[in-house]
Amino acid sequence: MILDDLMPTVPTTTAAALDLFDSSEPVETDEMIGTWHGAELPTDHPMDGLLAASGWWGKQFVDAETVHPLLFPARGGSSLWPMNPVHAFRGVGLARFPMVTRRTYTKPIAMVSPVVRARNSKARLRTTRYRGVDTATMMYDQLPINDVFRRLSDRSVLGAMDMKGSAQPYFFVLSRDESLPVR
Repeated sequence: MILDDLMPTVPTTTAAALDLFDSSEPVETDEMIGTWHGAELPTDHPMDGLLAASGWWGKQFVDAETVHPLLFPARGGSSLWPMNPVHAFRGVGLARFPMVTRRTYTKPIAMVSPVVRARNSKARLRTTRYRGVDTATMMYDQLPINDVFRRLSDRSVLGAMDMKGSAQPYFFVLSRDESLPVR
């Protein structure tokens, strides 16, 4: 997924991303059902580069109660597997070191997939009010994080990760992509 294909002007600051987010239409929760391929939207957030370095592929919304927030490609790339976010967010503090986000961790993550794999859903989907607008929101079950969505097109949304203790949201884009099964 190339951000330039989804947005005429790709924001590069938090202020520009918030302007785009605030000017975009809300999303109904049922519109999120499906599998979505993700990409980071770099805005100089401390987490910038971490998801890309991890090999994160996207998210799957089975229904309002069954959400897989972190999907990764299986070896060979013919399917996807869900990671337990509790394991993933343990390394978030490392993102402040540039050498961490300049490397790729796809092979080590694939090697430990049996240990960090989610055995069941780790998030749910609700409508919440964020920045004065009611819109679809993915709520992590075990973490103080909400991913709030706004529509970019019929097949793509802008996500703002609202994490407790973070001064600014972390932005990403999701594009509908049902090409790989989740196992």
